[in-house]
Amino acid sequence: MLENIVAHSRQVCRVSLWMADHRETNGLNRDLIRAAALLHDITKTRSFSTGEDHAETGRKMLTEMGYPEVGRIVGQHVRLERYFASPVPDEAEIVNYADKRVLHDRIVPLAERMQYIVERYGLSPERKSALLLLWEKSEALERRLFAGLSIVPEDLIPDSAVHLPHSG
Repeated sequence: MLENIVAHSRQVCRVSLWMADHRETNGLNRDLIRAAALLHDITKTRSFSTGEDHAETGRKMLTEMGYPEVGRIVGQHVRLERYFASPVPDEAEIVNYADKRVLHDRIVPLAERMQYIVERYGLSPERKSALLLLWEKSEALERRLFAGLSIVPEDLIPDSAVHLPHSG
């Protein structure tokens, strides 16, 4: 993995664990979240030359290595298989959302990250339309993840009252 992708993945991990830790009765598997967040872009570097879907090839690679649960989450870090599939947020939703809040290695508002994604990857009208729909789903996911919590999405932004610990 390129160093900038490693830095991005570390930040996604910090955000993911912070999100998980703020769920009161979370029942979330922190080790699974940590592994999936750190590995979510495992095949991204090679995708630059192959044009492959790095979420799918990452899922496949990790599953073949014997880590199907990690692979399942990695495969959903761009787009969830099903939105709101369970009554409470799960590990895949946490990692998916965290990835949508980290631009390169900076935590940014969801709108800033999604605007970047649309500009960078929405090169055809069809792709742009799909990404705008993804943006809407990501906003709904954000509302779901923060509903009933004592924190708000802005708490993730650096220089806010909350500081993210290093993922240990």
